[in-house]
Amino acid sequence: MEDNFDLIVIGTGPAGEKAAVKAAFFGKKVAIIEKQSLYGGAETITGTLPSKTLKETALFLSGKSEKGLYGVEKQLSKEASVKDFLYRKNYVMNIFSEQIHENLNRHGVTIFHGVASFKDKHHLQVDQKIIRGDYILIATGSYPYHPQEVAFDQDVIHDSDTILSLKKIPESLVIYGAGVIGTEYATIFATMGVKVTLLHDKGSLLPFLDDDIIKGLEDVLEEASVKVMMNESLESVTRDQDHIIVKLKSHNALKADMFLFASGRSGNVADLKLENAGLAATNRGYIEVNKTYQTKVENIYASGDVVGFPSLASTSMEQGRVAVSHMFQIHDLSSLPEAFPYGIYTIPEVSFVGKKESEMTGDYLIGKAFYSTMPRGKILGLKEGFLKLIVDKKTLTVEGVHIIGHNATELIHFGCIMVQDKKTLWNIVGQVFNFPTLHDLYKYAAYDALSQTEQNPKVKNS
Repeated sequence: MEDNFDLIVIGTGPAGEKAAVKAAFFGKKVAIIEKQSLYGGAETITGTLPSKTLKETALFLSGKSEKGLYGVEKQLSKEASVKDFLYRKNYVMNIFSEQIHENLNRHGVTIFHGVASFKDKHHLQVDQKIIRGDYILIATGSYPYHPQEVAFDQDVIHDSDTILSLKKIPESLVIYGAGVIGTEYATIFATMGVKVTLLHDKGSLLPFLDDDIIKGLEDVLEEASVKVMMNESLESVTRDQDHIIVKLKSHNALKADMFLFASGRSGNVADLKLENAGLAATNRGYIEVNKTYQTKVENIYASGDVVGFPSLASTSMEQGRVAVSHMFQIHDLSSLPEAFPYGIYTIPEVSFVGKKESEMTGDYLIGKAFYSTMPRGKILGLKEGFLKLIVDKKTLTVEGVHIIGHNATELIHFGCIMVQDKKTLWNIVGQVFNFPTLHDLYKYAAYDALSQTEQNPKVKNS
């Protein structure tokens, strides 16, 4: 007899885990399939948590955040090794994988280990076993794109997965790709004292960011001695004895101890045999879905990185939950909010929500506040970073919030409420925040914007 389930989920990453647990919470019989020995997908093993842990490790080992603040210099008892660098990352990865396992067990989700493939739109084969689901959710994530011109060896020529298992801390590193992953690793390794060169085939860092934030990030990279080279394309990356040779189509050539390719990912669908279920992926392996994450086959859904943009752990979790709500008509979560935050875990962090300045069409105001002038900023010794509000001039509605600086990814959430609920500058200045905190950035930025309106006597009488 075959095993029958209300829902089968493929993948235990953020989309898969949250979908499986939600369906089980509402009384559904749920199975989940995982091909790796650890649970959690890119969130736990190769992406979100590992890289963010390395960021915190780099700050601790380097002492960057505390240098010169207290009149004494904190010294490590020995030079940091690659084992030291990876210690906390490995701990967090393993402990969080176990937490996901425990969460699935606690909710009664049946776990299958193996590679899943479709037999038809209701049946999946997991190794030698066939299981059936009324509904199936594909949450298989993505993997790093490998161009032919790069001779990956998982030793000194890495992608964004294998860099997490590096065997030594290099003296010099070339990173290709100045997107989110590339810029994060550029600041992490630079903080560790590595000589970093960041290459990009376009003319700007992270063009989806507000121009002021891009400029702030460029200043951060310059301060960290990261060499940035724009409009450069790869010709070849090869290993030559003790060095990596990076040849560019501009005829430039670079030599380094290590190379990281961080430009592009592809949907992880190769093993699924989608055609047996009446599905096909795009040429980059992504599955097309509607706003409820339903594919063209009515009982099959997909969510997370395998559906492409925005490919964030935070949105992937909610996509999985929305899919389950629609499958079983739970009516608790019909869609993702229009305004959700983007977080980039560079050193310092970048985060934003809502419109950037170039997207404003009518009259608008800009309000800024700087970390270095905030009382809490002075206590922490923060010399870089700012918060920028973009405000509709007529209504004073907050249209966008952009932050670069310490804990930006935490601070943005108040901004999410402002943008999503269409709050005004008066709602910000009317709040009471603990003092001293970095949330004062919002008030000072709001007052800066208000100073440019007719409510300001100096403006009104000019």
